[in-house]
Amino acid sequence: MGAESTRGLHGAGRGRRRARRARRRSRIRILTAVAVPAALIGLVVVLAPRWAGGDEAPAAAAAPKPVTASPSPSPTPTPSRSPKPSPSPSVKPSPTRVPASGPGTFTTARADTSSSGQYAYRVEVEDGSGVDPEEAADRIAEILAAPRGWGQGGKRTFHRVASGPAGLVVRIATAGTTDRICGQGGMNTHGEVNCRISEKVMVNLKRWQTGSPEFDGPLNDYRALIINHEVGHWLGHGHETCPGKGRPAPAMMQQIYGLKGCVANAWPYDENGAYLGGPTVP
Repeated sequence: MGAESTRGLHGAGRGRRRARRARRRSRIRILTAVAVPAALIGLVVVLAPRWAGGDEAPAAAAAPKPVTASPSPSPTPTPSRSPKPSPSPSVKPSPTRVPASGPGTFTTARADTSSSGQYAYRVEVEDGSGVDPEEAADRIAEILAAPRGWGQGGKRTFHRVASGPAGLVVRIATAGTTDRICGQGGMNTHGEVNCRISEKVMVNLKRWQTGSPEFDGPLNDYRALIINHEVGHWLGHGHETCPGKGRPAPAMMQQIYGLKGCVANAWPYDENGAYLGGPTVP
């Protein structure tokens, strides 16, 4: 083969090698261009959950720029149905508001013209106390006439008046007014208890409306105890104490200070008319 032919063959070989090297470089550039975005996408996938779902982004991170997107068509609003009324939950009565003080003026309950009796009494309720004078007077009349009360079913009789002479005056008053009036008789009721001064029975509004934590029974029964205890003083009875464990506490016992083993009781007599007394407190 001549020298020219040999040079032609060598030149053709070099051209083919250059073409192969060029193709390899092109493939490397393509792979590199594809690999870099893929790595960035992987970075975004890793970082996005760290900033999502309410987690706080690192303080040094820049706030993400808003992405402008084509607005999607708003859905056609569908008419909303009125919800069916659900039954109202039962409302528990709120605790009775008991004012601590009042004006010191009283409203007198109407006279009970349907009855007469040995003892005339009057019922007065302090203004602004929230107690209806007529309702309170009706309850007091029931207590005084009860078979187990001081009336003993007719052995003693009481009749309510609205004016004129009254040997007994039952006043329901705020703690402040009760303390003031009881204090005039030298007694300290501490804003908590009742008292009697001469013909006046002072019923502390707090006790009338809330009862006593020591008395295990309905509020109406505790109101009976208040009246029976103070009217008992008016009739000449002194304080008594528990006659024995498990026995009824005397109505003349200061049950608000503890029962001392007795059972709470509102009435001076039992069903058979026997007096429920106890040892006299000196």
